Amino acid sequence: MKPSTNRMLTRIKSVYMFINDNGTVSTQELVDEFGITPRTIQRDLNVLAYNDLVKSPSRGLWTTTNKRVKISS
Repeated sequence: MKPSTNRMLTRIKSVYMFINDNGTVSTQELVDEFGITPRTIQRDLNVLAYNDLVKSPSRGLWTTTNKRVKISS
């Protein structure tokens, strides 16, 4: 796996864990927490939403779904 792909997957996993640990969070909270652009966070959230791991109950807010996931290190 390319290093850039590995970094992206690690970041997406971290975003998921942050949302899971904090309940409902805003896109801006994610931008502030991870120090990346709103566009990058949106791409990461799109990947998570496509895989039914997060959902947006209202515009700009995100929460995890009830889909069971196995978190590996």
